[in-house]
This record gives sequence, structure tokens and C-alpha cells, in this order.
Amino acid sequence: MTEEDTTEQVSLRCAAHPDVETELRCGRCGKPICPRCMVYTPVGARCRDCARPARLPTYHMSAGYLLRGVLAAGAAGAATGGLWAALLSRRGDAYGFLILFLGIGIGYAVGEAVSWATNRKRGAVLQGIAAAGVVLAYLVRNLVEGYGLLPQDDLYGYVLVGLAIVVAVGRLR
Repeated sequence: MTEEDTTEQVSLRCAAHPDVETELRCGRCGKPICPRCMVYTPVGARCRDCARPARLPTYHMSAGYLLRGVLAAGAAGAATGGLWAALLSRRGDAYGFLILFLGIGIGYAVGEAVSWATNRKRGAVLQGIAAAGVVLAYLVRNLVEGYGLLPQDDLYGYVLVGLAIVVAVGRLR
């Protein structure tokens, strides 16, 4: 037996690209991978199947959590809308700068209610639910005050709703 025979290695082919020779293997499953298929992870090179991250439980939602979020947004939206009508019985333009604090408070209250009801879950769906809760607060305030659903001359109300939506969505990001 010669020296050349003992150092000769078996050539491997990439599992995804059979035309590519490689000496790399996945650090988890041992599948041959080429540099195009390789995914760098904190524990070494992996194939795409093994490198796929697990979904965080914070963003995993069942139908029960979604229902709890909708109910919380509805309750918080109705309560804050009624409180808004009770505290500011006239149009918002009479209160000026204070309307910004009310918007922050409504957004935080709705966002926190949804977060609490869903066991601190997060995600785009819950952000949409919280935004709908803020809009519900605005509609309740308008109905209690007798303005109609969407008054045209309520600039401060629209600014408040926009700010409250930003705060509520940020609470669930």
C-alpha cells in the first residue's frame, strides 16, 4: 500500500447540489453541504433544515389568545372611550396640548389590556387588534357625545387616535 492510497479521501457531494463536491458537513445532522447551502450559526455551520430557528412562544398564538385579545381590546376601547367623553365633554380643540397626554393614556391602556389578556404575547395580529380597540374608543366617544360616528371637523380627535394607535402598537411590538 502506498502513501497516496492512505491519504485519499472519499469525495462528498452536496445534498442539495449534487454537482458540487464538498468536504463540509452539517454540524448537527452530518449531511454534506456546500458553501452556498451553509448557514452560519453560533454553534457552527449547519444545513438549512437544521439552522431553521424555532418560533418564539411569545409570537405563537392560538385562537383562544386571539379571542382574549379581541375581548380585552373591546372592553378597554369601550371603557376609555366612555372615560374620554366624560373627561372632555367638549371638542378637543378647547384642551389643546393636553389631548396628547390623553392619546398616550388611551393607547397605553388598550395596548396593556391586550398584552395582559394574552399573557404578554406579541405580534402583528395583536397590534391590529389593539389599533381596532383604539378606534372603538374613538367611536364610543363620538356616540356618547352625539357627534356621529366620524365627524369631519374633529382634527384633535383624529390626532389623538393616531397617537394612541402608535402607542398601542408599540406596546405590542
